[in-house]
Amino acid sequence: MDLLSALSLGELALSFSRVPLFPVFDLSYFIVSILYLKYEPGAVELSRRHPMASWLCAMLHCFGSYILADLLLGEPLIDSFGNNSSILLASAVWYLVFFCPLDLFYKCVCFLPVKLIFVAMKEVVRVRKIAVGIHHAHHHYHHGWFVMIATGWVKGSGVALMSNFEQLLRGVWKPETNEILHMSFPTKASLYGAVLFTLQQTRWLPLSKASLIFVFTLFMVSCKVFLTATHSHSSPFDVLEGYVCPVLFGMAWGGDHHHDNHGGSLSGGGPSSAHSALPTKSKEELSEGSRKKKTKKTD
Repeated sequence: MDLLSALSLGELALSFSRVPLFPVFDLSYFIVSILYLKYEPGAVELSRRHPMASWLCAMLHCFGSYILADLLLGEPLIDSFGNNSSILLASAVWYLVFFCPLDLFYKCVCFLPVKLIFVAMKEVVRVRKIAVGIHHAHHHYHHGWFVMIATGWVKGSGVALMSNFEQLLRGVWKPETNEILHMSFPTKASLYGAVLFTLQQTRWLPLSKASLIFVFTLFMVSCKVFLTATHSHSSPFDVLEGYVCPVLFGMAWGGDHHHDNHGGSLSGGGPSSAHSALPTKSKEELSEGSRKKKTKKTD
């Protein structure tokens, strides 16, 4: 207790929750978001041929979470573009990432130590957006737990959830890449974080909002920086979900991946259906061979 009081964690958490996001943290958020856009196949060519479409995609990457939250709460979608300073800052980042001479800006922000700093600062913005989204939804629906969770979730991962719409702006349609089907770590973490902040908002979690923001931000920053540094696409939740999913849903973790590779699982045959397909194929081959023999005899 002496150590905790000496560190003044409560005051530190309160001070941290009051740190303004604009412009430094928002700038980092825009840089990382537009970097992810540039990583998309064909994004550079799109910026050269159709700059307006590329700019709209960049704005979706930067403000997609606000647009989805406004859509859920029935507010004007155009409100997301009411902050001129944020729009200009995001547009400047988009221009520098795609059109800076010699790609100097892109090379600088992609330098791994620098990129890790930006990634960490982006997670600070993500957690704050989840908390603000749930607080906003609570004003509209005091007892709407699912509304608060949904609003906090899209606030934290709205860009990923809008990925299919953003692909349409780039002239790409890949429904199999739906984020609901293949949730990334930020999407899962935003959902779990939305649940925690909803419990705190409704006073079911005996923890102050500032402390929850501080603790959850530490978790998100640590995980995302580690995953980015190691170039890993795994999730820290995989181990836990590997134990929980078989109990709750009666299937082993990774069953969806197995289903993708072995499409016959839905027919109820499992391995036997795979074996049953082989004789069918061999019969067709035999019939084809016999037909050729008959043709030769006729000739």
